[in-house]
Amino acid sequence: MNDQTQQIAPQALAALAERYWAFECHELPLSAVLAGQTLQDAVLFRESAADHQRRNTDAGHLLTQAEQIDTGPLNAQERATLALIKRELAGLRAQHAVDSWQRPWLFPAGPDFTAMFWANSTSISDAAAAALYVDRLAGLPAYLRDVQSSIEAGHARGYRYPRVVLHSAAANTRGILGATPEASAWLSPFKRSAAAAQSGVQAQAERALGVVRDALQPALQAWADFLQGLMARGARESLSCVDGPAGAAYYRTWVQHFTSTTNDPEEVHALGLAEVARLEREIEAVAGDAGYAGDVSGYRAFLASDPQFIAPSRDALRESIEALCKRVDRRIPEFFGLIPRITYGVQSIPDAVSARMPPAYAQPSPADGTSAGIFWISGLPSKAPRYLHPALVVHEAWPGHLMHLALLNEQTALPAFRRYGAVKYTACVEGWALYCEMLGVEMGTYTTPHEHYGRLEMQMWRAVRLVVDTGIHWYGWSREQAVVYMAERLSLSRETIEGEVDRYAALPAQALGYQIGGLKFGELRQRAEAQLGARFKHRDFHAAVMSAGAVTLPVLDDLVSDWLQRQQTPEVPHAA
Repeated sequence: MNDQTQQIAPQALAALAERYWAFECHELPLSAVLAGQTLQDAVLFRESAADHQRRNTDAGHLLTQAEQIDTGPLNAQERATLALIKRELAGLRAQHAVDSWQRPWLFPAGPDFTAMFWANSTSISDAAAAALYVDRLAGLPAYLRDVQSSIEAGHARGYRYPRVVLHSAAANTRGILGATPEASAWLSPFKRSAAAAQSGVQAQAERALGVVRDALQPALQAWADFLQGLMARGARESLSCVDGPAGAAYYRTWVQHFTSTTNDPEEVHALGLAEVARLEREIEAVAGDAGYAGDVSGYRAFLASDPQFIAPSRDALRESIEALCKRVDRRIPEFFGLIPRITYGVQSIPDAVSARMPPAYAQPSPADGTSAGIFWISGLPSKAPRYLHPALVVHEAWPGHLMHLALLNEQTALPAFRRYGAVKYTACVEGWALYCEMLGVEMGTYTTPHEHYGRLEMQMWRAVRLVVDTGIHWYGWSREQAVVYMAERLSLSRETIEGEVDRYAALPAQALGYQIGGLKFGELRQRAEAQLGARFKHRDFHAAVMSAGAVTLPVLDDLVSDWLQRQQTPEVPHAA
């Protein structure tokens, strides 16, 4: 193979990666905005029927181009890039084939939450940025109407949502509406802007207030009414997405998407049962350390009922988390050589939506570095008991999501679609965060048996998801059956468990990537230690897996294998 031949495939791949990113930026403008890209218009969402049809067709054309590239001359990262382009395009077409756009997710991350997430991520630097923000704000009512039209088309084809999902989605929207326009998330970019005092920015803030009051809030009210109306028009009492047209194919499609494997629902269910059994044995040992030998249920009852584990207020909870974050941050350089330039902060999830949200979640810093990442902690202290705090911190903040995603934004050697596409790789992103929970043991994050239980409880939480998600959607479990299964294995409140079950019903297969991803990272760590022996170093291994970016689990395996091979191959000295 001559030098010219060796260059053709990499050049063709680089050009395809640029075309694919341009496709993504046009079709999914919010992704581009969050990536700091400058767009030609103020459109944030393209969700009409015509948009979905065009997206599917164009994805097919790009996939054909990808399949024509020869992998022979590509290096490991280039092979990863090509594999990911093929995977994303094929996945987009597979999701379209099962009419995912006509049964979009409504809870907890429905269109209203997605729009609010954008507002919370937006930074306003000057009057021009403020004007663009308000223009985009003014487009949100049309976005809600487009999603509603897609759901109506799906309803005509026989697609139905579970009643409990519609109820929760409508309640979330009404919770958002509970804030006055002035106090809403939509006005928050102006309040935190360093340019807020500029007259041009102030004028746009007034304009934004009018858009929210006169257009967006009525549109959100209409959206909540629409969800309420769907309940009266034939909502499903069952939770399973399989109970409807093409339901089995729909679920299989999303199982493969979220796990990034070819596992079928039966295999995932069996893995979940095995993981639950393993963790039950580890929890028994920790319960013994805490003085509850042979009485795990009594220990869980103690954890669930003793007031020492509940912060006295939402502010006290946030302050406790902030202090713990700094304690973890102090140990980061010992384990990581790659550290992001951006920082992060801690904020409380608004009370109006805390009851239906998880105990915590991460909001990454925007790619342009104009604002910090946010570790959101529940506004309800009972949803985040103290024994869970260390595991929550290392999972959501550093070295978990906020560190991982910030570093990904800084990987300028990767194509743009890889730097900014982490949301598409649940198993990798969540798997890393679960690995960080285990790493917390080596970092000295857990100091009491209760906190070690909290770590195992978080693992058990992810393990039971494998059982419950497949139980609901593949085996037809009822809501009560799922709640009881989780309640018997977790110390979480029934309210929290019910919220989790409703989430699994609303987001089929999304919860499956966590434990499967965590197991893969643990397997790679063991492989690295076994092959490198005394030469294993935390900083080197972590640099290797984080430099891989957000990828499928098979691609991650390939990249780590390539790294290990290079570690074991002696360098040939250059001739003098």
